[in-house]
Amino acid sequence: MAALVAFGLSLGLPILLKPVLLRHGVLDIPNERSSHTEAVVRGMGITVAAGVAGGLIVAIVGAGTGEGPLLATVGGASLAAALLGWAEDFRGLGIRVRFLLQLAIGAAATAMLVELTDASWWWVPLGAVAVAGYINVANFMDGVNGISGLHGLAVGGMFAAVGAMYGMPWLVSAALVIAMAFAAFLPWNLRGRNFLGDVGSYLLGGSLAVTGVAAFLSGVGPEMLLGPVSVYLADTATTLLRRIGAGERWYAPHRQHVYQRLTDVGLSHLQSAVLVTACSLLTGICGIVAGGGTLPAKVAALAAGAAVLVLYLKSPRILGRRRQGYATGR
Repeated sequence: MAALVAFGLSLGLPILLKPVLLRHGVLDIPNERSSHTEAVVRGMGITVAAGVAGGLIVAIVGAGTGEGPLLATVGGASLAAALLGWAEDFRGLGIRVRFLLQLAIGAAATAMLVELTDASWWWVPLGAVAVAGYINVANFMDGVNGISGLHGLAVGGMFAAVGAMYGMPWLVSAALVIAMAFAAFLPWNLRGRNFLGDVGSYLLGGSLAVTGVAAFLSGVGPEMLLGPVSVYLADTATTLLRRIGAGERWYAPHRQHVYQRLTDVGLSHLQSAVLVTACSLLTGICGIVAGGGTLPAKVAALAAGAAVLVLYLKSPRILGRRRQGYATGR
C-alpha cells in the first residue's frame, strides 16, 4: 500500500505542479553541462518528494514495533535534502553553504540512526560524509532523460530485496517507496520535457544514502549496499579525478561523465540511461552475492563487479571505436 501511494502521488501531482512552475519561470536553461538544447521545466522533483513523504507516512502507520522511528528518520532526512534542493532551484546557494547543509543533514540523520540501532557514535562523521557525498553524486549524474528515475527504481528495488533477505520489513517498505516514487516520474521525464531539478536529484541521493546508512547500522553487509550504487560512484570519482588532474575547475559545469560521453558517441538519452542502469543492476547483484556467499563466491562476485565497472568506464571509447569502424567500412 505504501509503495502504491508513493507511485500515485508522484505520477499524478505533476499535472497540478507544472502550470505553477511555468507561471513562475522555474526553467532549466541549457549550459555547459546540459544534454538538452532548449529551456524545460525543472523543479518537478517536488512531486516525487510528495510521493516519498506520502508513502512513508503510510508505511510508518503500519510499521511494527521499533520500525517507525527508522522510517521516520529516513523520511525526515530525505525531505530535508529535497528542501535544500528546492532552495537551490529557486534561489541558488553557494557551494560551501550547500555542502555544509548537506553534511548537517547527514550528521543529524546518522546520529538519530546510531541512537536507534545502538551503533558506535564514531559512525556519525562517516555517515555525514556518505550522505552529503551521495547527494552530490546523484546531482552530478542527473544529466540525461530517465537516468534518475531508473536509478531510483533499480537501487530501491535492490535495497528492498536485501531487506527481504535480512528480514527487515522497514527496509523493504522504505526502499519500495523510493523505487515507486521515482519510477512514476519516468513518463514525465523520458521525453525531456520535465526535469526533476535539484529538489529531485537531492532527494534521490539523500533518500538512498540515508536508507543505506540505516541498513548498514542495522547489520546489512556493506557489499550489498555499495554494489547497487558503485556505477554512480565510479563515474563521478573518475570524472572528478580526471578533471583535477587536468587542472580544471572540478565544480564547474561540464559534460565529461561517462554517461554524457555515451550520448556523444551516438547513444540516445534513454540508451545511455538504460546502460547505466543495467550496469548498476549487474554490480548490485554481484554485491548481493558477495555479501551473502562463501569466500570463493565473494571473491568471484567482487571480481565480476569490478569487471563490469571497468567495461562501463571504457564504454564510450569502445562504442566510439565501433562507430568509427562502421563509418570507415572496417
